[in-house]
Amino acid sequence: MLSAGFVDPVSSAQSTFRAILAATARPGTVWPLEASLSPPAPLTRGAGAVALTLCDRGTPIWLDPPLRAADAIGEWLRFHCAAKIVEQAEAASFAFAADPAALPAFERFNLGTADFPDRSTTIVLSIDSFEIGPALILEGPGICDRQRFCASPLPRDMRERLALNRGLFPRGVDLLLVAAERIAALPRSVRLLNEDDGRCT
Repeated sequence: MLSAGFVDPVSSAQSTFRAILAATARPGTVWPLEASLSPPAPLTRGAGAVALTLCDRGTPIWLDPPLRAADAIGEWLRFHCAAKIVEQAEAASFAFAADPAALPAFERFNLGTADFPDRSTTIVLSIDSFEIGPALILEGPGICDRQRFCASPLPRDMRERLALNRGLFPRGVDLLLVAAERIAALPRSVRLLNEDDGRCT
């Protein structure tokens, strides 16, 4: 049986979109996601809310192996979003990943072009917490001075990935990190400072 999408599609999509906009405008800050839905596991409610809000028939979706292995997820996304599921990461407008440790290198995704940087992939990464993990010190547009950001789990080479991604600007991927019912963004405009601020506790 196909699980339900948004209980209230209009207000839930609007609320989720506002949270995504706020997170993107203020990189490294965490915002609540308030959406009632029941996507099939291991797709989380937060990631499912992002999919229902941003994806449609014109936005091909890539799923990482844990999500792709659950046939119900592809069926759920095709039914509620009318989106096409693609096999190649570089063909995706949105990539959903449930296993941060195994996330492919950013260059495996669509990085956009000099003429059309907006055609790059947005990666929606499901994590466990915004309270633990190595501390990243961020600066850039939307950040007043600097922003201390924590998330776990992340790819082990996340610092290197972010530095390389920033070096491609205005090309590069954008990241939306979702934990439970909260969201934060690390857009390609973010610069990672080299300061070592330890770990979050």
